[in-house]
Amino acid sequence: MTTLEFLYYLGYSIKKCHVFKNQKRLPHKVISVGNITVGGTGKTPATIALAKEAKKRGFKPCILTRGYRGTAKGPCFVSRGEEPLLDEYQAGDEALLMAEKLKGIPIVKGKDRYKAGMFALSSLPLALSPDLFILDDGFQHWGLLRDKDILLIDSTNPFGNRRLLPLGLLREPINVIKRADSIVITRTDENRELETEANSLIEEIRQYNTRASIFFAEHKPSKFILITGDSFSLEWAKEKRFFAFCGIGNPQSFRGTLLSADIELIGFKTFRDHYRYSQGDIQEVIRNAKRGSADWIVTTEKDIMRLKGLEVPEDLISLGIEFNVDERFYEEVLGGFDG
Repeated sequence: MTTLEFLYYLGYSIKKCHVFKNQKRLPHKVISVGNITVGGTGKTPATIALAKEAKKRGFKPCILTRGYRGTAKGPCFVSRGEEPLLDEYQAGDEALLMAEKLKGIPIVKGKDRYKAGMFALSSLPLALSPDLFILDDGFQHWGLLRDKDILLIDSTNPFGNRRLLPLGLLREPINVIKRADSIVITRTDENRELETEANSLIEEIRQYNTRASIFFAEHKPSKFILITGDSFSLEWAKEKRFFAFCGIGNPQSFRGTLLSADIELIGFKTFRDHYRYSQGDIQEVIRNAKRGSADWIVTTEKDIMRLKGLEVPEDLISLGIEFNVDERFYEEVLGGFDG
C-alpha cells in the first residue's frame, strides 16, 4: 500500500468506524444497490429495474439517492412519482434519469439517507407512502441500516488495478465483499473472455463471501431514443453511420455496447465522468460528426440529462439500456418481504 492509499484508507477507516456506531433504521425495509469501485458497474439501470420489479410485485418503493453532483440541498424530491421536479444541475444526471424513467415511484435526494427516508414518509400522500426503500449507490452509505445489500461487480474490469483511491478504482478494500447479501456480476454480454474468467472471479469472491448468491446480468441495448422521446428499434440503425460521444465512468463499455448493436461507428469522443457540457462542446461534436459523414450522433441516456438546456442537433439520439438478470435474483431480493 502506497502512502497515498494509506492516507485514504486511514480517513476511510475513521469515518466508517464513527458512522457504524451511529447507524439508524427506517421503519420499512431497505435494499441497497452499490459497488466497491468508482463508476462503470451499471448501478443506475440496475436500480431502475429493481424499482420497477418491486412496484410490479405490489410494493410502494421509494429511491433514496445522494444525487451526485446535484446542487440541491436535501432532503428534497427529485420526483414525487410524476414529472421531475428538479433539473440536472439540481438533481444530478443519474437522479434525473431515474425520475424520467420511473413513474409512480418517488425519488428523494439527500446526503443523509435516513433523513431522506423520513422526509418521504412525512411528505408523501398515503397512496405513495413508501413501504420499501431502495438506496441508490448505497454500499458505502453505512449510516443507514439495510435489510439487503446488493453488490455489483463489473465483469469487464472487476477491481481495476486493485489499488484504493486515489491510485486505483477501489472505494474500499476488496475484502468488504463479505458485507454483500447478493452479488451481481454485470456487463457479462460485453466480456468476451467471461467463459474463461468467470470461475476465477467467483473463486476470488468466495474467498471473502461464501453465503451470498451470485448472479450474472447483462446491460443490453434496447432501442434508440430521440431527444423528443420518440424511439427506434435496434434494426433501424443498420446501414447508418454514427458518431458517438459520452462522459461516463466506463466509456469503453458504451463503445462495446454500440458495436454489439451492429452499427457502423465512424468516430468516438470521450469526456470525463459526469462532465457538464457547454455549447462549444456540442459544436465540436457536430463538426467531428460532419467530418466523418455521420448520419446520426449517439450518446448515453445519462449524457442526455446533461444536455438539457443546450441547443442540440436534430440528429442526436441516445441508446436505451436494459438491465437483464435471472428472475431468481428478484425472488431472492424481494421474495422475503411482504408486498
